[in-house]
Amino acid sequence: MTDSFTRRDFLKVMGAGAAATVLTGCGPASRYVTREPYTKMPEYTYNGQSTYYATTCRECAAGCGLILRTHQGRAIKAEGNKFHPLNQGKTCARGQATLHGMYNPDRVQFPAQHARGDATLTEMDWDAAIAVVQKALQDPQGTQFLLGTASDHLFDLVTDVCQAVGAPSPLRFGALSMFEARATLGEASRAVFGKPDLLFFDIANADLVISFGANFLETWLSPVAYTRGYAQMRRGDVRGHFVQLEPRLSETAAKADEWYPLLPGAEGLVVSALGKLFAEQKFGVAPAAFEMVDLAAAAEASGLTLEQFERLAALLLRAERPVILPGGAALAQAEGLETAKAILTLNALLDNLGKAGGVFHTPAAPLADSYHRPASAAEISALVKRMNAGEVNTLLVHGVNPLFELPAALGLEAALQKVKTVISFATFPDETALAADYIFPDHHGLESWGYQRVQTGAGQSALSGSQPVVVPYYNTRATADVLIAAAGDALPFKDEVEFLQSKVAALVEAPGGFYSAADLPSFWALFQQYGGWWQNDSSASAPSAAGALEKKLTFHAPEAAHAEGEHEEFSLYVYPSPILAEAGANKPWLQEIADPTTTVMWNSWLEMNPETAHHLGIEDDDVVRVISPAGEVEVSVYRYPAIRPDVVAIPFGQGHTAYGRYAENRGVNPALLFSAETNAAGDLAFGGVKVKIEKTGKKRPLSRLESKMGVYGFGEEH
Repeated sequence: MTDSFTRRDFLKVMGAGAAATVLTGCGPASRYVTREPYTKMPEYTYNGQSTYYATTCRECAAGCGLILRTHQGRAIKAEGNKFHPLNQGKTCARGQATLHGMYNPDRVQFPAQHARGDATLTEMDWDAAIAVVQKALQDPQGTQFLLGTASDHLFDLVTDVCQAVGAPSPLRFGALSMFEARATLGEASRAVFGKPDLLFFDIANADLVISFGANFLETWLSPVAYTRGYAQMRRGDVRGHFVQLEPRLSETAAKADEWYPLLPGAEGLVVSALGKLFAEQKFGVAPAAFEMVDLAAAAEASGLTLEQFERLAALLLRAERPVILPGGAALAQAEGLETAKAILTLNALLDNLGKAGGVFHTPAAPLADSYHRPASAAEISALVKRMNAGEVNTLLVHGVNPLFELPAALGLEAALQKVKTVISFATFPDETALAADYIFPDHHGLESWGYQRVQTGAGQSALSGSQPVVVPYYNTRATADVLIAAAGDALPFKDEVEFLQSKVAALVEAPGGFYSAADLPSFWALFQQYGGWWQNDSSASAPSAAGALEKKLTFHAPEAAHAEGEHEEFSLYVYPSPILAEAGANKPWLQEIADPTTTVMWNSWLEMNPETAHHLGIEDDDVVRVISPAGEVEVSVYRYPAIRPDVVAIPFGQGHTAYGRYAENRGVNPALLFSAETNAAGDLAFGGVKVKIEKTGKKRPLSRLESKMGVYGFGEEH
């Protein structure tokens, strides 16, 4: 450029559209573009103009596409990417609040070493940090990676690192996958359909949805995608009918036409009874899968009446496109695997496999690997045993907070003491980071490159792409770059972007894509511009249930809670908070949002039926001690009419002892009440926990939006 015709003049000639193209990262040199804050405004930024970046939400593993509006180098608003096949322009509250994570004042701002349990950090430089990781990789058999579920590209890179140096394969875990019982659903799919794929339930085109605790409007599998599907089902030519069976009225159940307060653990009996009733009335005979169930016994054990069973069977008979959903709480039982098989077998009996409104195998994700599912509780227990045996010398943790998300009964905290070196790549000072020897903070998701496989919720094969929307605010570094540097010659990449390009190169000539390109640089530019790559047409496939109806399924009545006497106990129902989920407690926007069913904010609570509370002499805001065989917590009571009298419920999401000022010492962590018992698929059987309730004599008022006077007449004259 000459003095008479500057770069700024050139951009003015090209117009605002060209300027936006420069900023959206469309080109192989885009990794070198610095998104500066307004204090160092780049010359191509105009006052009053915003720049938009397509990226992927990292608040859960679903992989929703985001568009981030930035102004003068600062991200100011997140919205859904309307082109993305998963969320089609929509977001949940956590997606909206992702900015509160990036701007969080408690982020780890530099690589550090510290004494375990001490919040005081001693700053290191990144060369020293890389040397620590490099030393760990020199002992490959003693090195173990534990990763979260919301960073697929990093899992792929770590897998390559482990294969290159001869280390054990990385494990993945996330509390949401535990509450969804994903291992159980996958194993049931293998048993019934012959493939352990995650399944896609096409509620958008169904005219009847019967859900056994699947809170698909909250946190189940891919909530934004299923919320879109639910809206379509309700707006169709014939308004779809929705039935929810679960012990408490959840946000999802509150949208249902019918809610049945089912006893936890009775789901398999109810499914089998429905299958038998439907088959006998439609075909005259029940298949072997359901012939063993006794209808009267199922009614007695579940808390449903015979008339209600007949009502549900009649709905199935009238429906043209019915689908049955397997919620995580229904599968997180001792007989959870059999329950999952029964639900999938009932779908096969309804003849909805591979049909509109039915069940599909999720399309194979682009760049599919051999293993990317979350680990079950049994696999985590095996890791804990290896740690206790001294087989793990270095544990490297990224994207998961196992000391908070896992039940204490699994023994991870004690096992960490047997590990010589623990390295955390946490963005925030969570419980696991403070129990580590080193914290080498990764960039926030909005400062990062990457991709996420869309595993469920969309009919197309899709890969969500991430790119930085701002320059990193602190002295953080991409974990992928740290590992590439530490691995040295073991990996043929100079940085994270080169690794990503090597992976997506396989898609350049892939047929049926949303866009096409002649070469990798052009494809990479479009990949960033659109926020990923996906096929135009659905590639979901029809499951095959050959022989499934002839495999006998048997269930036992669930153990009933003792409702009377000195040793009275209740079934504990723990559900992930629809607002906070497993990692939202450090964001004040989310803490301030009223819970959809109770309107409580900034705390935990125990939901108890008013009749039960009256029987026990308990009022709202009384603090009670909840005791299970594994542990105990103290929590304020919320009298909730829409819950079974023999069940109490606590949301999961609060109870942090670390994780920043907005999360620390707020509420309780109900995972402390879980035992280490697993079902046949290895998933935690948290749905079968029984607890006792003790009054403490203390009172702690809950902050809530609703008026007590309006609910219970509190303060009115009688």
